[in-house]
Amino acid sequence: MAARGVPFAMIRELARQTQKGLTIIKNDANEAEMGLDHLLAGGQVAKLITTHIDLNPRAIEMMNDSRLEVEFCAQGILEERVRAGGAGLEAIVTDIGLDTDLANGKPRVSINGMDALLETALRADFALIHADRVIAEVETILLLGGVLPDNVHTPGPFVDHVVPLGALSEEYDVVRR
Repeated sequence: MAARGVPFAMIRELARQTQKGLTIIKNDANEAEMGLDHLLAGGQVAKLITTHIDLNPRAIEMMNDSRLEVEFCAQGILEERVRAGGAGLEAIVTDIGLDTDLANGKPRVSINGMDALLETALRADFALIHADRVIAEVETILLLGGVLPDNVHTPGPFVDHVVPLGALSEEYDVVRR
């Protein structure tokens, strides 16, 4: 079974490089001692834009102690904000989350008499999965046509570099549970 989504080896390398003040856009905060948690442990993350952090006690503690700024988004809205940034848009308009805590501090607009939130687009300097520059961590490099179209999650034109992964670390076992 292939690992899905989290490039653990590249995150470890980023942690090793010890850059500080990072803003991370990620669906979740991973679990303790996995993925993003290595960057949190090193005090490298200033802001996390995410859907949830509930599986990572370190992220929760850092947020509660004001050592980590966390911006929560509904999952579909997070994806749309990233997509909008990649498409060159400045923002999206949505009614999702309008009457929830997710709306706190966000601009409200009225379109055709309907209230909505203005969600700013998200852009990244680089992405380990998908953004202006995509670096894909792969277990196997195949020849053109070696992957069934239904198994392609990030089309080739969006990938700038491919990094072959050596041995799988124990962190990859989480995707096999």
